Amino acid sequence: MPTLELQNVSYSYEKGKPVLSNISIALEAGKLYAVLGPSGSGKTTLLSLLGGLDTPTQGEVLFDGENITAKGLEYHRRNRISLIFQSYNLIDYMTPIENVQLTAKQDAASVLERLGLKKDEISRNVLRLSGGQQQRAAIARALASDAPVILADEPTGNLDEAAAREITAVLRESAHTFGKCVVVVTHSGEVAKQADVVLEIRSGHFSQKVQ
Repeated sequence: MPTLELQNVSYSYEKGKPVLSNISIALEAGKLYAVLGPSGSGKTTLLSLLGGLDTPTQGEVLFDGENITAKGLEYHRRNRISLIFQSYNLIDYMTPIENVQLTAKQDAASVLERLGLKKDEISRNVLRLSGGQQQRAAIARALASDAPVILADEPTGNLDEAAAREITAVLRESAHTFGKCVVVVTHSGEVAKQADVVLEIRSGHFSQKVQ
């Protein structure tokens, strides 16, 4: 059974043209999905619907076969979803380990070290870390939360090419080793290259390519 599923989902802003039109897709645990498309194509709207931040105009969003509204959107957001942002969204007066411990259900230090942060780095103020290190801390926070789904909006957007490649590998490992369902909205060819499935949105419709 898919972890997350959209069934015949459409989304429109008030009286506007549909951003997404009759989309159906099944997303599985243990896979990295890259979502591509031009600006304004509905990529971020898709993440909002999957994450329970918004509701579709038509159709259903399912988690393990059940409509996400059944237990409530807040329950869905709190227990099933971890979000990773381009801007990291770390609390800047804290260290990486303190940031991760806010939501951790696992040992924060071991997850941070697994993602390549050294012992002295996890105890350093996050503002003294590079962009790549800060994004690793943000991914560690998502992994340590035990949420089965990771939704990432342009997570490599602020990083140089080498750091972007490393972060993409970490997201891939999050899916393959940690068994997460990882969905990444991106403009990056590197993320698309390493993804298990590439989803492209154009004019409100999906095309899908399994790699």
